[in-house]
Amino acid sequence: MTGSQAKSRGRDVAAGPSDCDISWINARLATMAAGADQPYGAVEDGLIAARDGRILYAGPRCEAPALAARKTVDCAGRWITPGLIDCHTHLVYGGDRAHEFELRLQGASYEEIARAGGGILSTVKATRAASEDELFASADRRLSALIAEGVTTVEIKSGYGLEQEAELKQLRVARRLGHERPVTVRTSFLGAHAVPPEFKGRSGDYTNLVAGPMLDAVAADKLADAVDVFCEGIAFSPEETAQVFAAAKAKGLPVKIHAEQLSNLGGAKLAAEHGALSADHLEYLDESGVVAMAKAGTVAVILPGAFYFLRETQKPPVELLRKHGVPIALATDANPGSSPLTSPLLVLNMACTLFRLTPEEALAGLTRNAAQALGLQDQIGTLEAGKACDLAIWAIERPAELAYRIGFNPLHSRIWNGQ
Repeated sequence: MTGSQAKSRGRDVAAGPSDCDISWINARLATMAAGADQPYGAVEDGLIAARDGRILYAGPRCEAPALAARKTVDCAGRWITPGLIDCHTHLVYGGDRAHEFELRLQGASYEEIARAGGGILSTVKATRAASEDELFASADRRLSALIAEGVTTVEIKSGYGLEQEAELKQLRVARRLGHERPVTVRTSFLGAHAVPPEFKGRSGDYTNLVAGPMLDAVAADKLADAVDVFCEGIAFSPEETAQVFAAAKAKGLPVKIHAEQLSNLGGAKLAAEHGALSADHLEYLDESGVVAMAKAGTVAVILPGAFYFLRETQKPPVELLRKHGVPIALATDANPGSSPLTSPLLVLNMACTLFRLTPEEALAGLTRNAAQALGLQDQIGTLEAGKACDLAIWAIERPAELAYRIGFNPLHSRIWNGQ
């Protein structure tokens, strides 16, 4: 059977010469392919072949074409999943907020701390003061923790500069991480994260700055892959959010939103109307917002780390998201104030225990659906021919172990772009 003739359960083998750089045999695959006829898209006796960093074939070994591999890896029955995707992080920042953690334990709320000048603004001060090298060094340590648990793609937001040069500095550091580390980095410009102190009481003026000169500079230097806004009572109104979205779309940049975390301002619905890639947090999301997201194809990114760390009680409406077929993605939300979390494996467990996702839904949330939340569903997120050869190989007996265990990392090896 030739490469152009072979087909395995919808995973087409790319046409071309029947040789490959590397193959993985004696593996069990959790392909996570949409519409697969087995949970997790599972293949018990599987084979993956790759050339030039792309998957040529992923499926049952008995159906594979004849491929002459330059290198063959025997997986000894281990499971292979797509490389994990952390689609919402704030990895680049200065300082920490351990003191605020103490205040919350004494009874102060996240909103009270923010209104008193803490929260995001305290990190802004530290981030503005830090050099690019200092920001890189601290973010690199956090990124290493993600990589150690199988992450091959990570999204990194700005939003702790809140002035043009500091925002550009964050985004440059994020790009540098992607150039110097074996990981794919996508960046989001989150200048509309909070109103900086120098614009107190003048959120409209600051919004004009974000949607104008700041976004112009970000786009000119090609530093962002998307534009994000925090639409909330302590941040930006729906009208201000719409202004930033319109400016982003004029630059050809897709949009995302932090919405319905502390209240329901209709931010998710607004984002869906602008064709947003994702709406994130969503604890106070209502059915009209869910319906709008379903129609627009906007992914729901839920963040159990922030829910846990802030001791929230309002859970995101998982049943409504299921009912209307909205894809659910997961992420660490790694940040200094509300989710100092750099363990995607713990995110899997939290999503199941706190939000009652199934282990299969949770893994889809860190692979297939996370890819869609970044607009990369055609490139990563499943084990299918033509996609990037980003793999995580696990010493486990079944995929549910990834969500079941706490504080245990069964990663055997990680492959990024076939390496």
